[in-house]
Amino acid sequence: MTATEVRKHDGEMPSSVTGKLSIFDRFASAVNEFVSRPWFFVFCVLLVVLWAPSFVVLPSIDTWQLIINTATTIVTFLLVALLQNTQKRADDAVQKKLNAIADGLSDLMDELAGDHPELRDDCVELRKAVGLEDRESAED
Repeated sequence: MTATEVRKHDGEMPSSVTGKLSIFDRFASAVNEFVSRPWFFVFCVLLVVLWAPSFVVLPSIDTWQLIINTATTIVTFLLVALLQNTQKRADDAVQKKLNAIADGLSDLMDELAGDHPELRDDCVELRKAVGLEDRESAED
């Protein structure tokens, strides 16, 4: 089996992604969809605008401020974790697509190198830049 055949059958092509997500991934995607809307941002700004004067109006109620500060810290922490999940999955998908493009370009350059020998060095440089040889040797 040639290196090209190995790459084409390794299951890493973007078209072979099944799209099945875990429950956590689906939940993270739903939260991402919810909090990335403009109205959610406006809602957050309104909360801050309503909350900020409470320092002046209710200076003696430290418990209220502690509750608000703790709640916002917890929500922020959880949202960052969920949004990182969706960002990592998006980055991985983009990387797979870029690898597939580089792989296809490398194969095309290999085929054209017979007529244009200067492409052989460019092809080797491309393969080294994206680590195609490393993935091929790991698949054997």
